Amino acid sequence: MTKREFLEKLKEALGNDLNSAIVNENMNYYEQYIKDEVAKGRKEEDVIEELGDPWAIARTIVDMQENQEYSDTVYASERTSEDRTDRQGRSGRVHIFGLDSWWKRLLLVLGLIGIVVLVVAVVGGIVSLLAPILLPLLLILFIIRIFNQRRY
Repeated sequence: MTKREFLEKLKEALGNDLNSAIVNENMNYYEQYIKDEVAKGRKEEDVIEELGDPWAIARTIVDMQENQEYSDTVYASERTSEDRTDRQGRSGRVHIFGLDSWWKRLLLVLGLIGIVVLVVAVVGGIVSLLAPILLPLLLILFIIRIFNQRRY
């Protein structure tokens, strides 16, 4: 595949889902990348083969663009609807670890409960392992102390 064929397929694939500014930006990027690699002494065919299928590249670019647009939309709506600011620009709502939804709070509480249960289980396990050894030893030491006190 030649550079022109690669770029035409990429443009066709991107043109279906993205606006012309983003298509042109990506076209310029890949065209410049191929030129730079060829200038380094590589064969154009090798560079294009390394890049892979233009349709797969386009799918990745479209997916990234959709994710970016979604993130920007969510952030903008959260910013305008939830964060009220006073005259000094301070936020009226504090976000701690993004705990703004009930399921995140529930997950945090369940996580904390899990940690407490784990600590209790570990301590209980240690006690159950050491108890058969320590209890008789402490009982023997206690009996020895009683006999030592009666001698004096």
